[in-house]
Amino acid sequence: MHDGSRTTLLGFTLAAVLAALAWSGVRPYDRATWLMEVAPVLVVVPVLWASYRRFPLTPLLYALIALHALVLIVGGAYTYARVPLGFQFAELFGLARNPYDKLGHFVQGFVPALAAREILSRGQYVRGRRMLAFVVVCIVLAISASYELIEWGAALALGQGADEFLGTQGDPWDTQSDMAFALLGALTTLLLLARLHDRQMARLGRPGAGHGV
Repeated sequence: MHDGSRTTLLGFTLAAVLAALAWSGVRPYDRATWLMEVAPVLVVVPVLWASYRRFPLTPLLYALIALHALVLIVGGAYTYARVPLGFQFAELFGLARNPYDKLGHFVQGFVPALAAREILSRGQYVRGRRMLAFVVVCIVLAISASYELIEWGAALALGQGADEFLGTQGDPWDTQSDMAFALLGALTTLLLLARLHDRQMARLGRPGAGHGV
């Protein structure tokens, strides 16, 4: 893919994400929850925009970041416990709770794993495939644990008002299962996408060395 085609595709992807963000912010179920849930999107989009020329990412990673953004945006609009798609899955599989938050935590492992892998590999910070996979999994678990600490802090600060953000739905093991789903997401990325990711990184080369996919 040439630079012009890639830039155009990324432009359409960015427009779709921003449109979804605008839609979600019109009448979210809970405004404070919406802001907390979409905060990562509000931070990451400007960072990616600013670093596009200096450190362009692989098309695969850009696509998955957009997917992650959409998961967060939908969760913010409805709150994770009330996303309609989650109710459909709950009915289909006979689940006692809306599982959309588990999808969110799976993606929380799936996408950051690829991002960590790309930064570590292209920057040559880690050598060896096994060590790279190990460090990537450790980073994902650190991110997941940090997010759970943020949720804990929100619960202490907001009290009952944090229930929509936490989305535990009465599950006493929600924190542990959230981290388990993030781990599962990271392992799925490493098992299914590593070869495709390697090919795309090889076309990009090291940061600052020129690029053209």
